[in-house]
Amino acid sequence: MDKAKIDLTFYFVTDDDAPGSSALQQAYTAVAAGATVVQYRNKSFSGQDMPEVLAVRDLCKINGVLFIVNDDIVLAMAAGADGVHLGQEDSDPALARKLLGEGAVIGISVSTTAELERTDPAPCDYIGTGPVFSTGTKQDAGSAIGTEGLAAVARRCSLPVVAIGGITPERVRQCFKAGAAGAAVISAITRAADPAASAARFAEACGLQPAEPASPWNDEFLLIRRILADFREPRDNKQGPVKVGAGDDAALLKTLKNPVVTTDTQRENVHFRRRWQSMSEIGYKAAEITFSDLAASYAKPVALFVNLALPADISEEQVLQIYEGIRSSLFSRGAVLGGGNVSSARAMGLDLFAAGEANPEIFPVRSSALPGWGLYVTGQLGLARAGLDCLYRGDDGFAGLIHAFTSPSARFDAAAVLAENRVECVMDLSDGLAGDAVHIAEASGVTINLDLAGAPVNRELSDYCLKYGKSPQHVMAAGGEDYELVFACPPTVFETVAQKLPGAYRIGECVSYNGLPVKGLPGEITGYRHGGRI
Repeated sequence: MDKAKIDLTFYFVTDDDAPGSSALQQAYTAVAAGATVVQYRNKSFSGQDMPEVLAVRDLCKINGVLFIVNDDIVLAMAAGADGVHLGQEDSDPALARKLLGEGAVIGISVSTTAELERTDPAPCDYIGTGPVFSTGTKQDAGSAIGTEGLAAVARRCSLPVVAIGGITPERVRQCFKAGAAGAAVISAITRAADPAASAARFAEACGLQPAEPASPWNDEFLLIRRILADFREPRDNKQGPVKVGAGDDAALLKTLKNPVVTTDTQRENVHFRRRWQSMSEIGYKAAEITFSDLAASYAKPVALFVNLALPADISEEQVLQIYEGIRSSLFSRGAVLGGGNVSSARAMGLDLFAAGEANPEIFPVRSSALPGWGLYVTGQLGLARAGLDCLYRGDDGFAGLIHAFTSPSARFDAAAVLAENRVECVMDLSDGLAGDAVHIAEASGVTINLDLAGAPVNRELSDYCLKYGKSPQHVMAAGGEDYELVFACPPTVFETVAQKLPGAYRIGECVSYNGLPVKGLPGEITGYRHGGRI
């Protein structure tokens, strides 16, 4: 696996021996200057230090700074850190990877090329090399290797290298010139006469700009008022679908002749990661995938209700960005925010409920497929799955695939064409074709023979599969979070549908049940699991 793309440029390490300043104060100074990584280092850690660790974590996460724990895998797990940095005599990096998961950032110290040869880089994301210059902060650091030693390790290492030991603002550029991806600093900031000024000089040498650190949200009612300020609907809006909307104890909707209700859940580190998506993208995607069920039901979105769970490491501005994404989805669908709730939680989550108005003429269901019908899809499959894998790999060379994962769009356009042609068997593809085809087959009592051999393959998906040695048909079948519509209908009906949906294509056929719900899957494939890998 290629290693995650992370910004190691300004790597600050807290100093547990620095006089007169706490780790939190030190971290705040570094983050304000522009630090991209903060490593919590405390050789005499005890349980009494845990509140400070969590406070440093929250500061980092709110400001988009990578939070790493030094040496201690268990502490990294308990604190919900982004990763851990290990020395040669510490725990095995492979164990850290197993315990912390694929998304964790794992670094290991290497002093010389000989040590590099003895180190397995596979579980790691970066190498810390040094001491480059003499340092008094770490007593067991060993002899300085100089920029020549740093350059030797950087040349032989496939991972990004962080220069460690005796790094001052004046020496930063020497380290980068020697091939370092980042420079670590401790005492040049923590023990300087003016730590803030020294941190600013270090950031400037790294080419970074200072920024006022954001603070965590702490007032539920103030936050709700700020959210509602952007969603306020006139109370006498006779054209809108909501008579009394967000801001009261409950919403009063106009009478719906054929109400349709759906719900969805998004959980951090299960459905999304803040390192991979902007807050606006998280909000937009949460709304769109909830509306996707309405599209598959031929229903027009009316109102969306959002319950938001917020940990302490999120700022008010970030919450407003989430709702900016939600508002963008609502505006494009002609729906309104009906209401919701905000509460504190250990992890970020969104629970969404959507109300819609059904098509009075037809309501599609999964159970109406018949033998002799073809199985079709409204667009390209596998793009989101590949995009997720690119995010895991840190490969940003496939922007279209990544966009398919981070910013899907509910296919109301395709739903309108299917409804016009009275297609009765439809569902949206959220868990991948391999899993969702089973739902249709079992509900309809048929066997679906899949055939992806002739399915069109997106050019970017083809390039991705060529690069990583994957089968396009395998990725398309495994899929997940495509949010295209899969539908079954007579071939003659599809001929008419295809005239208005040129991106739609055949992926199989329905036959009388013959012992298995789905046949023709390419290889060992199971349905999509949120946050999983191909």
